[in-house]
Amino acid sequence: MRKISLDIQIEDLAVKYPEAVGFLTRHDVRCIRCGEPVWGTLGELLEEEGIADPVAFVEELNVYLKNRNNR
Repeated sequence: MRKISLDIQIEDLAVKYPEAVGFLTRHDVRCIRCGEPVWGTLGELLEEEGIADPVAFVEELNVYLKNRNNR
């Protein structure tokens, strides 16, 4: 699995890694509104949402996705 980075477009994230949407929602980061992905990059979204350490957040997301894929 390719690692997700801060520059991935939200639309690409939602399509390629749908399980990431649940992870973001559980962390109070809404990446889908009205059934459509939010525009922009994951980094921009995390900044807008006030995530203190976006790099650590994305690392945690990558670990989550890796663990889900290893089930």
